Amino acid sequence: MNGREHFREIVERRSGRCGFWHGVPHDDSKPALHSYFGVKDDFELGLKLGSVCRYVRPEEDCRLWRRTDYPMFDPMNMAARKNAVVQSSGKGYGAIMHGEAVFADCEDIEAIHNYHWPTVDDCDFTETVREIDRTVEAGQAVLCSTWGSIFSNTWNFFGMENCMVKMLGEPDLVKAVTGHLTDFYLAANGALFSEAGKSIDSMFIGIDLGSQMDLLVSPQTFEEFLLPFIKKLIDQARSYGLHITMHSCGSIYRVIPQLIAVGVEVLHPIQALAKNMDAEGLAEKYKGKVVFMGGIDTQRLLPFGTPGEVKAEVRRVKKILGPNYIVCASHETLLPNVPPENVAAMMEAALEE
Repeated sequence: MNGREHFREIVERRSGRCGFWHGVPHDDSKPALHSYFGVKDDFELGLKLGSVCRYVRPEEDCRLWRRTDYPMFDPMNMAARKNAVVQSSGKGYGAIMHGEAVFADCEDIEAIHNYHWPTVDDCDFTETVREIDRTVEAGQAVLCSTWGSIFSNTWNFFGMENCMVKMLGEPDLVKAVTGHLTDFYLAANGALFSEAGKSIDSMFIGIDLGSQMDLLVSPQTFEEFLLPFIKKLIDQARSYGLHITMHSCGSIYRVIPQLIAVGVEVLHPIQALAKNMDAEGLAEKYKGKVVFMGGIDTQRLLPFGTPGEVKAEVRRVKKILGPNYIVCASHETLLPNVPPENVAAMMEAALEE
């Protein structure tokens, strides 16, 4: 059985053993990992470690966006400003958080509708399809779609604080931005799935909803402002016969039932130290209802623990969550403070019978 077949067995909850995914190492982590494991790139690393799947990232790795005059999402309106204000002031992406985003003071919904939103015509899936085919040939499951970060992208266009305020006072403006973003993701995913959907095993959508302690918004706000748009993205992927994997960092336990209800089959990354995201509590409520992917603490254990401690924790979590579970770190981005020895220990314990 290859990794792709094993991934499908796990997602369909008929596996007799758990799987493993090494995640997506940070660029600064790659030299040490590649040297330690004797590989030349992350593709080889995944195969060396026995990862059942590979995340093919259209935006980050496959040059999805054709345009060079402005970014795919342009919350600072750099296209209109030609980067001059941002560059000359030394301000950039961080300025969004402080209310300098393009819709920070917007009160006119027509201004939102008339903005230069991205279109699928500006997308090129050539490299994405090539990497999908390469992954299938190597025997790994393919996780792929545009990232679909409709929550963080929306607040980037307002500024995070402004966005939260507008949800209460001017909700139509917020929904309009989220709607345009969702329309783009639907168009882009539709083009990708039409071309390569038979080779993709699971959509992989990323919408961070939680902090260390709780949701970033109330469950009621989530249901009004985000869940309908998430459902559209999921329904489209399901229409192509794809499984659904969703990434959401933080403490999201209060909306897991809603995510399952709209079709999420694999929940990632299970931030182990976030409130109420411990393996025991999740298994008690949701084991058998959703497949968990992640859960091995990368805040304390993986950076600072010993290989023996890492193995012991992997074995513990495997016992709790059972064979229909994919072991990986509690965030897919392995940072440079995680020793390669601990990545090896996580893999070795994950693949034990």
